[in-house]
Amino acid sequence: MVWNDEKLIKTLEENGVVVMPTDTLYGIVGRALNASVVDRIYTIRKRNTQKPCIILICDMEELKKFGIILTKTKQKEIEKYKEPTSFIVDCENEKFKYLHRGINTLAFRIPVSQSLRNLLIKVGPLLVPSANPEGLLPAKNIAEAKKYFGDLVNFYVDGGELTGKPSKIIKLHKDGSASIIRE
Repeated sequence: MVWNDEKLIKTLEENGVVVMPTDTLYGIVGRALNASVVDRIYTIRKRNTQKPCIILICDMEELKKFGIILTKTKQKEIEKYKEPTSFIVDCENEKFKYLHRGINTLAFRIPVSQSLRNLLIKVGPLLVPSANPEGLLPAKNIAEAKKYFGDLVNFYVDGGELTGKPSKIIKLHKDGSASIIRE
């Protein structure tokens, strides 16, 4: 796929913002552990500042970077899903307020695609809201994304026409139960 592109990797490593295909839709993407990158994505996307975004991680170990350690029960719940599924977990650490926006939860997804996980191994966790301004339909191709964002992003990665759907979202509760937020 397109995730081993050297310019993509370099742009992300240098804290740029990229529009690229994810494992579901085109996303407007940047490093999740950099507050200024996250704020820039919110500004470019005109996203409601009270709504956290999904973060792509390469594996469960990455959660430790956010101060999150899952119980075995929660890990087993996540492993049940084979389609792209984002999981919401508690994160009350004030250090990550720029990500959780005071809601004290974060949503993560481990992509099924090994090549996308390889990109995450190289550049770290990525914030990945869909490539569209708040309230508009997600871009299905790079031409639509460029109409939305023009030169506000540093790099566009063309993955062709994407007609996927957003990931399923599940909420993992403190008591070990889970509920589906989005099918």
